[in-house]
Amino acid sequence: MKKLTTLIVGVFALMVISVSAKAQSNTDFFVGKWDILVKGTPQGDVNMKVTFEKKEGKLVGTMVNPDTQKEEPFNKLDTTEKGIIVYFTAQGYDVDMSLEKQDDDHVIGSVMSMLEVSGVRVKKEVTTLTVVAE
Repeated sequence: MKKLTTLIVGVFALMVISVSAKAQSNTDFFVGKWDILVKGTPQGDVNMKVTFEKKEGKLVGTMVNPDTQKEEPFNKLDTTEKGIIVYFTAQGYDVDMSLEKQDDDHVIGSVMSMLEVSGVRVKKEVTTLTVVAE
């Protein structure tokens, strides 16, 4: 009986570790800068600049407010099996936006489960220096 209990506890511990590792790697995908397009708002399509980073092992994020052009932190960020949900305030309303991985550089999702969202990872620009010989 003692062996059976040990086996059950061991299997449970492995399941918890694998789920935790999957959630960890799932959120690592979002780290970086994103150009997010929210389609069909009352003000038309809205472009948002969003940044995610890891702080103390947790994913946190900011967005550039389209009205003020100031960077503001998200009120809250939750992880799900499919991706993340960020919460913020827009024009006096509490809003949530879900994002999930589409491929290595694209996300899809929705705002308030109503408006379609698509996003692309902002890659670092490579500048080249041209040398002209005299």
